[in-house]
Amino acid sequence: MNKAGIAVLSKAIQDGFGLIRQITIPVSGQGLHAITGQVHPVVAACGVDEGLCTLFIRHTSASLLIQENYDDSARVDLENWLNRLVPEHDSLYTHTLEGADDMPAHIKSALTATQLSIPFRRGELMLGTWQGIYLWEHRHQPGTRQVVVHI
Repeated sequence: MNKAGIAVLSKAIQDGFGLIRQITIPVSGQGLHAITGQVHPVVAACGVDEGLCTLFIRHTSASLLIQENYDDSARVDLENWLNRLVPEHDSLYTHTLEGADDMPAHIKSALTATQLSIPFRRGELMLGTWQGIYLWEHRHQPGTRQVVVHI
């Protein structure tokens, strides 16, 4: 476990063509969860001067996003907007076995992104000044999510 309480799994593959790490992200429930701080150490320690960092979330009810990291109201507005766009308890949904938030979570994931590509140089992600990487959890219950980092 690192300082932030994020387990960085030791499952690493380094074969001269790239590096793959899987990070486990705890989520407290629905919403945008900042993960730049968990991705950065993987990039910084990869030993590659410059390249592309690809992130892939291994779930169908969560997604990844690059968004403003300065003002929390932007995060709140995005969450509220998407919840209004894709409401729970819609009579059109037939996939309801896992709860009222499950089908909306799949739709939200389909409308957003399950992978991101971010260039890096000298161990630093080349994000803009106010950009951060977020895991967007679309389900209500807390748990963990797996994100694959490929360099």
